[in-house]
Amino acid sequence: MSARYFAVALLLAGAIAHAGAAKYKKPDVTIPANWQTPAPWHEASPLDSIPKGSWWTLFGDAELNQYEERAMANNQTLKAAVSRLEEARASARVTASGLYPELDAGPSASRQRVSGNRPLLGATTPLRPDTENTFTIPFTLNYEVDLFGRVRRSVEAANESLQASAADLENIRLLVSSDLAADYFQLRELDAEIDVVRKAIDFQQKGLDLVNKRHNGGAVSGLDVAQQQTVLDSSITQVYLLQQQRAQYEHAIAVLQGLPASQFQAPVRSLDAQPPVVPLELPSELLQRRPDIATGEREVAAANSRIGVARAAFYPSIPLVGGGGLESRNITTLFNAPSAMWAIGFSALEPLFAGGRLHAQLEQARASYDENVANYRESALVAFQQVEDALSGLNALQSASQSQQRAVDDAERSLNLANTRYTGGLVTYLDVITAEEQALTNERLATQIQGQRLVTSVYLVKALGGGWDSSSIAAIGVKPSIKQAVQQ
Repeated sequence: MSARYFAVALLLAGAIAHAGAAKYKKPDVTIPANWQTPAPWHEASPLDSIPKGSWWTLFGDAELNQYEERAMANNQTLKAAVSRLEEARASARVTASGLYPELDAGPSASRQRVSGNRPLLGATTPLRPDTENTFTIPFTLNYEVDLFGRVRRSVEAANESLQASAADLENIRLLVSSDLAADYFQLRELDAEIDVVRKAIDFQQKGLDLVNKRHNGGAVSGLDVAQQQTVLDSSITQVYLLQQQRAQYEHAIAVLQGLPASQFQAPVRSLDAQPPVVPLELPSELLQRRPDIATGEREVAAANSRIGVARAAFYPSIPLVGGGGLESRNITTLFNAPSAMWAIGFSALEPLFAGGRLHAQLEQARASYDENVANYRESALVAFQQVEDALSGLNALQSASQSQQRAVDDAERSLNLANTRYTGGLVTYLDVITAEEQALTNERLATQIQGQRLVTSVYLVKALGGGWDSSSIAAIGVKPSIKQAVQQ
């Protein structure tokens, strides 16, 4: 077969290979038409959406904004994710280099003396010892002709993995920022709760003073004093426990900002923030808004490209090899025309028998693709669940907050009435203590519910993707360029 017909056969085989290559189609996901939880949450419009990149500004808290900005600059987990993205970018460049030929040069110089008693090897006259110089500047060229798409599909897979790393970076950024915001509002809730208990302690101390006066006047027994002292000591103990919880959240906030726990101290502030009204996207938009879903989808695309790489292994690999350069025994004539040398050739390696390895690799690639599709669909289902959980949680907490405020008011009236009746001698001090405990319990619960409303609002924004859009990674990828090819 002539070289011309052989080339035509290779081109036809390449066309057949490309025709059978796996074409990528984003996997289908069952998407609900609307969210199950009703108003007050409303659908977002183009001018009414979560701020991109700085979603925490929805809460209007300057201190939180400061902590978030510091975390985005200094968080070590985030820095590690940035490094992984650069690692993926460099890996994609390594793969893309396969589209170019490899050119190597290896200059050498040597001087040697050959023996005069070496074998004759056909010589008819006696041999003499000889000393020779050899100067060589060789160049070698290696290139795989990518007729069957192995390198191109490898580059596609590398770029899709790069995009997955970019989406993963955004997901880690969202996780860090949401964890920080949730810890911050937990800290503020504990500040408010500690304040409630301390106010109760002041009130209980006044009650203890009153009981002591009545006891000293002989109006009541020592039992009332002991009971009130027990309530006061219990409240003081609760303050210590709440302070210990606060310290843990404060330390967590420090680490998220990339600071040693010992070098950060959050000021004590009241919990005066209200949950913002979070604009909702339709469920169909969530697939573009969640970076973890985007990561899963890009991993599916990369797995699909790797199927193409496994298929290409069934076809011949065609390395093109060339060499040339200059060689002379005298450096002064090294660059003369007679010193030039060259060689060129190619070969085709067709796999005929590999013990089932190629079929197994193809099956492995397909199984990996199926696994990634299942993971992608699972991540979408979990995302829908998380949004519904946050929405139903906010609705329930809003109703609970309103009813609990009524309970706080009722407990305050009960406490005032119990104190009045005790002073008038109509009830025992146990009734006052019971009213005090109910008032403290209800006010603490109201504070906890308010803190949970803010934390759940954070989780809703997190579940919605924090205002991110997967279109931001569409242009990320490595394209082969001459500049890249010549860089060393």
